[in-house]
Amino acid sequence: MAQASVAQIGFGQVRHTRVRPRRHAFAYDTFFLLLPMRRLGDPAARGGLAVNQHGALSFHDRDHGDGRGPERGGALAWLDALLASEGITDADGEVWLHTFPRVLGYVFKPVSFWYCHRADGPLRAIVVEVNNTFGERHCYLLDQPRYGVELQADKCFHVSPFCTTEGRYRFRFLHSDQRAPARTVARVDLDDKDGPLLATSVSGALKPITPRLLRQALWRYPAMTMMVIARIHWQALHLWRKQVGFHRKPPLPERFVTR
Repeated sequence: MAQASVAQIGFGQVRHTRVRPRRHAFAYDTFFLLLPMRRLGDPAARGGLAVNQHGALSFHDRDHGDGRGPERGGALAWLDALLASEGITDADGEVWLHTFPRVLGYVFKPVSFWYCHRADGPLRAIVVEVNNTFGERHCYLLDQPRYGVELQADKCFHVSPFCTTEGRYRFRFLHSDQRAPARTVARVDLDDKDGPLLATSVSGALKPITPRLLRQALWRYPAMTMMVIARIHWQALHLWRKQVGFHRKPPLPERFVTR
């Protein structure tokens, strides 16, 4: 993960490709945050990002996990409790959170990635935190991950009405900081009983957050949150017009975490 211990901002793309029963693909420019959660209480680590306070671009603990605020330890305390409940007690190093910010007070985070390291440096676990447009949330816990190596988990959480909750996710994470700027890639592909169905990714080049870069992100994407939601519905309309099957939302899975 990032060698610097300060918050990072990434500029890149979100890509999505569906191969069946009708091919459908799109790509959008975007930006995201990569935050050192154990240091985020230090103003020097934030680079000017508003944390748990109003700002044009901001991060709020309540947007993650069980919604607890900083007075209860925030999202990091939730994460540590989740890992401990799953028997992972050695992810006591830095935790880097790849997520979207609030933009002008608005937030919707389709997916966030928690990269949890051991105190001596190696990656110990990744928590994939997924939100759908119904206000529901589910987490996939990936144990003993390695960068560049595929990990898998059974799908059990409803995301799109054009997919069932059956199938299997394939995750792959890449990070390179051998040359500037550092780059990160998170891939999430979905297979069903007939083989590959979806290929998605979010990637970008990373730079330490500065007030100038925050202004640049806001000027380039002033309505990013609203555009994410609008694009979800716009792409759904395209799939409906292509007569891709529609599925009603099933009940939530019994467990909040799929391991």
